[in-house]
Amino acid sequence: MNTRRLANAFKRLTHLPLNKNLLLYTSNKLHHFYLKLAGSTKVAYPSTVMLELTNRCNLRCTICPRESEYGNQMDKGNMDVQQAKSIVDELWPYLDSIGLTGMGETFLYDDLEEIVNYIKAKNREIIISLSTNAVVPNFIEKAKRIVDKVDTIQISIDGVGDTYNSIRKGSSFELLSNNIKELAKICKNTQTTLMLNMVATKENHTDMASLVKFASESEVKYVDFTLFNLAAVTNQEISYYSFYKSPAFISSLNSLEKAIGQHPEVTVTNKNFTTNNSFQKCPFPWTHFYITWDAYIVPCCAKPFPKEMNFGNVRGRKVIDVLNSIQYQKFRKMWFENKAPFFCKKCHFLNIEPVR
Repeated sequence: MNTRRLANAFKRLTHLPLNKNLLLYTSNKLHHFYLKLAGSTKVAYPSTVMLELTNRCNLRCTICPRESEYGNQMDKGNMDVQQAKSIVDELWPYLDSIGLTGMGETFLYDDLEEIVNYIKAKNREIIISLSTNAVVPNFIEKAKRIVDKVDTIQISIDGVGDTYNSIRKGSSFELLSNNIKELAKICKNTQTTLMLNMVATKENHTDMASLVKFASESEVKYVDFTLFNLAAVTNQEISYYSFYKSPAFISSLNSLEKAIGQHPEVTVTNKNFTTNNSFQKCPFPWTHFYITWDAYIVPCCAKPFPKEMNFGNVRGRKVIDVLNSIQYQKFRKMWFENKAPFFCKKCHFLNIEPVR
């Protein structure tokens, strides 16, 4: 566990509710462990959940599923404020953390501050995180309203300079760079941590080391690297994954390691690209449950398209009832049998061989 997650975990443990809700929280944890030990296909109330407040976006990034078949077919909109509050009302006594980002740009959701305040009013120590491209109009003014309320703001960057501009269509690296540096100053001495996130691809892998240097120059403490997930990217063949075994990518990883050594003030939180090809590697049947803007619960954040697969809608229905629906339990049964459904085709949990 990295230092950022350790700090959040410690913060949460030292600020548990000292009232009747502590009993709810503790009994739910015990119920979770009992179900796990029993090998049940049911789950307890979630300790973490992802709310897709919006799936609208101001960019057209070349590597985003929005630009593929699934994204072109999806309905677009914003989560109703009362619906978001209703979900929080049901889940907050059990939550350790909540993410407020999905397939869209979080800061396009006009009621973001209201939702953050609502969560904090329930329990100020629930860990709140969100992701952003950091280039929406008036970004700094919008971000100021939630700094020191949310715990992590993750900024998607996918390269530096011209590389970034070629991938993040409709954006500008100069604008992004200025916004990141200004936001880092605003977040200084607050509880809000900044993290840069880059999806390593054929187009940008040579920028991994440069991104660590950029983070240092921008006074951003954390950088996260992930591999391209093709589960919802229909215009790429599964053979793409062989690139991550290539000498070119290994060379970029070596350059990244060197940059990490040169910039100890930056923590790279996910650079271990070793993985096992297995459905049981996937944590999402059991945690980080994803609720779309239109209130569907879908299998995961990599492919959050209800028209392709969903386990039910929480409008007028409890979240826990959908989480333990017959459809969801059948999905988890496949996980126990290590038989991935067709829905998971091309997912990197299944198809990327260990890089090292």
